[in-house]
Amino acid sequence: MYPLTLRVAGRPVVVVGGGPVAARRAASLLEAGAEVTVVSPWLCEDLAERAASGRLAWVPRDYASGDLDGAWLVHTATGDSAVDALVASDADALRVWCVHAGDAAVSTAWSPAVARVDDVQVAVTAGGDPRRSVALRDAVAGAMQAGDLPLRRHRRSGAGSVALVGGGPGDDALVTVAGRRLLAEADVVVVDRLGPRGLLAELADDVVVVDVGKAPGHHPVPQHEINALLVQHARAGRRVVRLKGGDPYVLGRGGEEVAACRAAGVRVEVVPGVTSAVSVPAAAGIPVTHRGVARGFSVLTGHDDLGEVPGGADHTLVLLMGVSTLARTCRLLVEAGRPAATPVAVVEDGYSPRQRVTVGTLATVADEAERVGVRPPAVVVVGDVVRLSPDWPT
Repeated sequence: MYPLTLRVAGRPVVVVGGGPVAARRAASLLEAGAEVTVVSPWLCEDLAERAASGRLAWVPRDYASGDLDGAWLVHTATGDSAVDALVASDADALRVWCVHAGDAAVSTAWSPAVARVDDVQVAVTAGGDPRRSVALRDAVAGAMQAGDLPLRRHRRSGAGSVALVGGGPGDDALVTVAGRRLLAEADVVVVDRLGPRGLLAELADDVVVVDVGKAPGHHPVPQHEINALLVQHARAGRRVVRLKGGDPYVLGRGGEEVAACRAAGVRVEVVPGVTSAVSVPAAAGIPVTHRGVARGFSVLTGHDDLGEVPGGADHTLVLLMGVSTLARTCRLLVEAGRPAATPVAVVEDGYSPRQRVTVGTLATVADEAERVGVRPPAVVVVGDVVRLSPDWPT
């Protein structure tokens, strides 16, 4: 066999048969832009819908010699061996490539099982065994979608792009499949301090990695420069991944970066991540909502005004970037009406080997955190759900 990819856009292709196999063939051909004619006395529901909408032509009768005149390709899938054999014979006489769904041995062309991810297509044929081809195709597609195969372009074509990828709380295993795939395609990765940095070891040596990590009180690369970096690399035709900790749209300035890209005419997408506001408390065994305990939660930074935060016993408060202001936060929450005995947990380095949980109340937790030397990154949880943590004293 000699493998080829055919450009059928705008070219006449005939499908003989009206059943599900013919419908699948017709769907793929229409997606590729072919001018499809179906010859069959009846049509299954999928083909009937496409014929009714005018997306394909229907000849409502049995196949007859002459139906292939002018065709570039024919698929025959009637289920009637005599009819399929006649179609194959006519195609051979007219030098028209023929895919015979019922007998691969007499086909002059085969339809491979195709794995598609973005602009990458991988065709799989397995010696005329369609089920084997499909099984292999599915395995390849899974590896492509997971970013386990080298999807990166080595010849740039057209404009570049930016993808904001939420990396989750820092554990490499908690990034999404879509995020891993985009990393496998990236030419440039602009990474935060709290992103899943272990994934960087999987990148090819020539992928440019730009570290723009911010620490409390230390922002070596200001936000406007990060925005400019994304635009600069994308305009140079590169695929850029902005690898961020947590979720790009949860206190991560993702909205500002998207706005900067759009203003510059750069194509940009956002891949959500597992936000640390929910996942880090979960790592400490704390659900932010729990039936009979808390039915809602708010997420703020430790620098926000806490006066308007819902203060009921059934509402959890989650604070990001709140270590340096913990004493102030506790005092303001008590002044706003929360009981001083309200449970509080501070979860440091969630999902890492250094994870540590410090618990107390609004009256005591700041002193306890200072005593044990709590350091960022940490998530602060305020509310009765903290009592569900295995670290809460019984």
